[in-house]
Amino acid sequence: MERFVELIYEELLPDIEVRSLDPHDPVVVSELPKPWKTIGRGNYAAVVVHPDYPDRVVKLYAPGRDGWEEEVEVYRRLGRHEAYSECLHSDKDREFLVLKRLYGKTLYECVLQGVRIPKRVIEDIDEALDYARERGLNPHDVHGKNVMMTSDGHGVVVDVSDFLKPEPCNMWRDMKRAYHRIYVPFLHDRPVAIPSSLMNGVRKGYRFFRKSRRLWGSDS
Repeated sequence: MERFVELIYEELLPDIEVRSLDPHDPVVVSELPKPWKTIGRGNYAAVVVHPDYPDRVVKLYAPGRDGWEEEVEVYRRLGRHEAYSECLHSDKDREFLVLKRLYGKTLYECVLQGVRIPKRVIEDIDEALDYARERGLNPHDVHGKNVMMTSDGHGVVVDVSDFLKPEPCNMWRDMKRAYHRIYVPFLHDRPVAIPSSLMNGVRKGYRFFRKSRRLWGSDS
């Protein structure tokens, strides 16, 4: 672990640039030094990995984006749990975290690729979110791109950065409804790949639906 942290300060931080151009779009990563690779980009931060340390990732927040302190606190409360990552190191001044890497496919990717999602995955994520609530957290922004199915068919939660937000969030509830009402009857036993254009249309439609529901005060 000590050598990995040294590599972050010696190789990664002097050259990498993470920028947030729009708060609603993924951050932009530029000047990434070799052999580091980007494996994830969210609206607040980027996640990179070094090939010599594949089981650890570095999550770097873009300058001016809030959330680093909150995410560190979330991982402190979660401790060790099989459905979550773990914070192995953090730096407040440079606003990055070293996290245990989680392997698998997001549920969004599973639907795109026609990979069957067993009910056990949904149950695992439900149990993980209940555990987070028991630790005084409020699961927020839990959707198909933030949860994964592991290679052995279990569910894990990838992104916990918003778990300290106080307002209610119904994304996971809505996703479970779609899983049970649409996925199970039509795709569970015979999964087929869904075109990305259709998935993007569903995503945009859902965002419009959520906005309209909040506008009319019926987000419950």
